[in-house]
Amino acid sequence: MLRGDITVAIRNAVMSELAEVGYGRLSIEAVARRAGVGKTAIYRRWSNKLEMVMEIISDVAERKVPLPDTGSFSGDLQLLLMIVSTALQHRIASQIIPDLMAEAARNPQIAETLQRALRTHQQAVGEKLIGQAVTRGELPEGTDPEVAVDMILGPLYWRLAVARQPIGEDYLEKFTVAVTAALRATG
Repeated sequence: MLRGDITVAIRNAVMSELAEVGYGRLSIEAVARRAGVGKTAIYRRWSNKLEMVMEIISDVAERKVPLPDTGSFSGDLQLLLMIVSTALQHRIASQIIPDLMAEAARNPQIAETLQRALRTHQQAVGEKLIGQAVTRGELPEGTDPEVAVDMILGPLYWRLAVARQPIGEDYLEKFTVAVTAALRATG
């Protein structure tokens, strides 16, 4: 196996192990076994479990989410909600995210890594999505991007990752209408 292939295999194994057993029970041995490599291949890349998990989770969490530009705030919002809800409902993500959030309460390094990734993502969404809508006159001047992103993503995260309630066929459409009305009223 080539060096790059080994790294990819290890990264995939870490994500699968996190989803299956959680951070607390994840072991270097199990990751190596799942990846089909020796433990030394892992220790050449990372010095311990925390370092390995944090780098891999950071890479995944900090990936740029394609931010839509459909020409309207409503269209952009509905597409963003579809992308985020699909990601939150992904089999692996739906297991890993709640586990890492719980682990973050006990481990400041995990908390800092997750907060940094979330802040970066939220700022990008706020600047582009809300900024575009204000520029087009669809949202009032002075709409606070940080508050808007909290209003947009917070309830969706709560429903899918915390309460684990499914979303119906027309949920995202109804949610888009409600968020748009609330943000327009804040002006």
